[in-house]
Amino acid sequence: MSVKDGLIAITNEVLDDVQKEAQAIIFAAENEAKEALKAAKDQADQNYKNIMNQAKTKAEIERRKIASITEVEMRNRILQVKEDLVEFAFEKATAKLKEFTATKEYRDYLIKMVERITKRIDQKNVVVQVNEKDKTWLTQDLLNRSSKKLRCEITLSDQTEEFLGGCKIQSGDGKIIYNSTLDNRLKELKPNLRVVVAKILFEKEA
Repeated sequence: MSVKDGLIAITNEVLDDVQKEAQAIIFAAENEAKEALKAAKDQADQNYKNIMNQAKTKAEIERRKIASITEVEMRNRILQVKEDLVEFAFEKATAKLKEFTATKEYRDYLIKMVERITKRIDQKNVVVQVNEKDKTWLTQDLLNRSSKKLRCEITLSDQTEEFLGGCKIQSGDGKIIYNSTLDNRLKELKPNLRVVVAKILFEKEA
């Protein structure tokens, strides 16, 4: 074999080794790339699942929160409507009482109230206070009649207050005060009347 042929043979052998080594490197790189891609895809899938689970959990929490708020708001609105209707009923009752104060029956009622409270106070003299409207007809002469009947001095106060009707009566020494105005009586009855009115207005709900 000539030197030239020997060089060619060596060159071919080196080239063949280099080619094999290059192919091995390329194959290893391809496998490494595939593994990296697979790992990246798996991680991406896991991240996606985690994100979706977190999003679903958050969405469910928000949904429950909104549902809870909506339920509370609805309950509050219903309670407010009921309260408004009850207050409206009391306004109507107040209007009826105001109409009643313009009748003869009310005048009889007020005089009887004065006599009843005077008996209850059981003092030698009492002072009666009414509103300005009632003071135009409830004169001292009328009270004198009651005084004779009860054998007690009943005096009409010069002072007036703003209230719907009824009266305030106090003993002569001012130690005993009895508030029997229609406003105060309605206020005292309001808690019990509220239950009754609410029952009448909403009994169909039961």
